[in-house]
Amino acid sequence: MGQSNGREAGREPGRERHRGAVTLRRQAITSSTADQHLLDSRGRGDWKTKDAWRALRILSEFVEGFDTLADLPPAVSVFGSARSRPESPECQLAEALGAALARAGYAVITGGGPGVMEAANRGASEAGGLSVGLGIELPFEQGLNDWVDLAIDFRYFFARKTMFVKYAQAFVVLPGGFGTLDELFEALTLVQTGKVTRFPVVLMGAEYWSGLLDWLRDTMAADGKIGPVDLELMCVTDDVDAAVRHIVEAEAALNAEQEAIREEAVADTAADQRAAAEAGSAGDESRGR
Repeated sequence: MGQSNGREAGREPGRERHRGAVTLRRQAITSSTADQHLLDSRGRGDWKTKDAWRALRILSEFVEGFDTLADLPPAVSVFGSARSRPESPECQLAEALGAALARAGYAVITGGGPGVMEAANRGASEAGGLSVGLGIELPFEQGLNDWVDLAIDFRYFFARKTMFVKYAQAFVVLPGGFGTLDELFEALTLVQTGKVTRFPVVLMGAEYWSGLLDWLRDTMAADGKIGPVDLELMCVTDDVDAAVRHIVEAEAALNAEQEAIREEAVADTAADQRAAAEAGSAGDESRGR
């Protein structure tokens, strides 16, 4: 009898997919995702059963994310293409950025995939920082890169997107595709509408973004669809030190602003207490006459 090493014919290691806490391999992998099932407008007859259970699954993703990431140090979310090659300028920039952020005391959060994400995670990890990857179930294989120290796999994009914003002090956006643009414009919308305050958005790879920035200025702003001040929501630089300095200064300004608000609240409370005490003393004196 020949040696099988515990491996049957046709059962060689193959591709795998993570679906939340579940790992699928070989023939167990399906071609659809949880997001596809949730957003499919067909087959609505089962909404009273399946969608109700999906709500619990969605809730569990938020609970898992909040519980896992609650103790993160200050962090920065870094976005960019999964298709970029390791030797590309954006990957080299992302690796240097990840290292600089780690040295400045920030954890680095990415989508956990290859390309720019892997480069940023690698830079942070090699510099001694915490490297976080928030993965997502996709129809095509991607997987978490080897430089992620702390990872969560999500089924639903919107749960994952919440974690990118909630646990980051800033976004840095490097050259990428639709997913990168999605994160960029969501961040800009949140800042523009005041849903998040003093949230730096840094664009790196100035040449790559130049056409988009020209269109925002010459078309959107010129036509009144956004205001001139909205163009100032983005810091554009290829200088890693300048990008990190912009983030650090924004955090310091926010901390100073919050401290001033706290001091004002304490002063107002003390003034109210003095006024109440004086009013009480005046009342006692009038009753004593």
